Amino acid sequence: MDWIAIVLRWTHIGTAIVLVGGTCFLRFVLAPAAAQLPDEHHAKLKELVMKTWKKFVHGGIALFLISGLYNYLVVQIPLHKGDKLYHPLVGTKILLSLGIFFIASALVGRSKTFEGMRRNSKRWQSVILLMAVVVVGISGFVKVRGVPAKAIAPSEVQTVAR
Repeated sequence: MDWIAIVLRWTHIGTAIVLVGGTCFLRFVLAPAAAQLPDEHHAKLKELVMKTWKKFVHGGIALFLISGLYNYLVVQIPLHKGDKLYHPLVGTKILLSLGIFFIASALVGRSKTFEGMRRNSKRWQSVILLMAVVVVGISGFVKVRGVPAKAIAPSEVQTVAR
């Protein structure tokens, strides 16, 4: 049993729950409630929340990259050798995830280049959530689909069956 793979899988899923759930909370609960505050209080609250949320975003991205790369390179590539659908689906998932990481980093950053994105943070948080739904959908499909029998060499059938 590969304990590293198990721990990193739990880390990957737990990080997804925290970051997607946190983004959903920011977009649909905190932002509408904070909009009711006077401008100076709203600005201060946003500054404080983003200062803390930034740590979660950057830490989460690091955890996603470490756990995802290990899972893909060490566990999944050998398992899905010869599977013509798996790798394009996972490649799409990876590209979408990198897009999410970019947008999330831009929203919590301080670069003047992305100030326009931060002014439209509700829209960009919605984009993140939509992209995350697609990533989760791809992940679910790949997981339910399993490993096609023809992608497994006869000598590996016993190993995969365990």
